[in-house]
Amino acid sequence: MTKQTVLVVGASRGLGFALAEEWLRLGWHVIATTRGRSDELSELADGFPGSFEVETVDINDASGVRALHDRLKDRRLDVLFVNAGIARAIEESPATASEGDFLDMMLTNAFSPVRAAEILRDLVPTGGTIAIMTSELGSITNANGGWQLYSSSKAALNMLMKGYAAKTVADGHTLLLVAPGWVRTEMGGSEATLSIEESIPLVVEMIADNKGKPGLRYVDRFNQELPW
Repeated sequence: MTKQTVLVVGASRGLGFALAEEWLRLGWHVIATTRGRSDELSELADGFPGSFEVETVDINDASGVRALHDRLKDRRLDVLFVNAGIARAIEESPATASEGDFLDMMLTNAFSPVRAAEILRDLVPTGGTIAIMTSELGSITNANGGWQLYSSSKAALNMLMKGYAAKTVADGHTLLLVAPGWVRTEMGGSEATLSIEESIPLVVEMIADNKGKPGLRYVDRFNQELPW
């Protein structure tokens, strides 16, 4: 039986690394990307010979993403998962934050992930899944003022995916904006409420449950739809 294949964009650490590890554990063929050398990914590859590939790409470099597409053009992906995010100036407001910090978050958290999905989408056949990591904080309905600038970048991501979904209906892809919960990672911080083990296996299970269901959904790890 042919292994299913997933490309995890942004897998050198944190949630992306955990996604790659979980799919490997489930017997998938995993292609993981990193911006530079990752000892962690090298060690993971040693444990799964023949099932794991590492590609180098910076999601903010459009030419690099296109080059990745060209390297993979003869491959077919059951799942494309774009995991990219930075959190800066989390306690700041527009009056106090650095414009550079905000623009960096908008590029990395919103613009680049959707651009990557658009560039790589033809590697995913009809019936496949394109998922992007977002956050509960991207919900405008539930906004409470916390992490204001970061939340804005995730709301922008959600809106960009709305537009993407409207323009690519004919692809027949399952499109998921995935909110994994507040997870203890380098970005999430030590005060986060969830361990990686309490989040990522449920995320992977949720993606499997949505297989073959075309259209866009904004969902949490329990497969519950979140308000936009």
